[in-house]
Amino acid sequence: MPFAGVNGQTIHYLDTGGDGPAVVLSHGFSMDHEMWVHQVGPLTGAGWRVVTYDERSWGQTVHTEPFDYWDLAADVLGLMDHLGIDRAVLGGMSQGGFLTLRAALTAPARVRAMVLVDTEAEALSGEDRTHYQALFDAAIAMGLSGEVGDALEMVLFAPGYADARYWRGKWASKPITAWMGAKDCLFERDSIVDRLGEITCPSIVFHGDADMAIPLERGRLVSDSLSGSSTFVVVPGAGHTSNLEAPAVVNPALLDFLAAFD
Repeated sequence: MPFAGVNGQTIHYLDTGGDGPAVVLSHGFSMDHEMWVHQVGPLTGAGWRVVTYDERSWGQTVHTEPFDYWDLAADVLGLMDHLGIDRAVLGGMSQGGFLTLRAALTAPARVRAMVLVDTEAEALSGEDRTHYQALFDAAIAMGLSGEVGDALEMVLFAPGYADARYWRGKWASKPITAWMGAKDCLFERDSIVDRLGEITCPSIVFHGDADMAIPLERGRLVSDSLSGSSTFVVVPGAGHTSNLEAPAVVNPALLDFLAAFD
């Protein structure tokens, strides 16, 4: 499997290759590149070169130092450099959206458009910090099986999501202490709400209406605050991972949006 040396990190990635325009997809907290499994095939079939990868702390990518979402934005731009991609559509779910927005602020000329899934631009609120710290402390004490895994599953997926057990197996496969760097990055993120107007590229923003992690109105705020044209798509019945849970809704709208850039 390919790895890239980027910003002092060794980043695991998958690249479908080809001569088509590039779309680079960044995953959410506790996930990895496989969370885009339902999008890679349709995008490739439509002629896109699709790059998915594991961010620091997840999948087969580790981290060597404390980091923030500006560092992860530099990672995705560095991965593009490694792959010889000058400009790309950047997509991101949740924390993947955090870093995508920051990449668009850092290097606007390199971002043709954005695909944002269940994300926001705000710092973590005090109430959310208290809730997630309690969940993290319980995970350290008891692991991610049983009630703690149930709680995380409720945060990420709407009830009845068929593949929740698969992701729970991934969570249980590594010690919760290995999540510490990513957890600190998540907790200490800065707000970029007042900078969203600087982003002028087109975007499409998906948000599940059953998202327990980031309320729908925060996703709508992102879409409404961007200066470029932005389409907001509510995904009925989906939780925090709407591209995983409802590809039948997400994929047609995604392909229609990207048709203007192929």
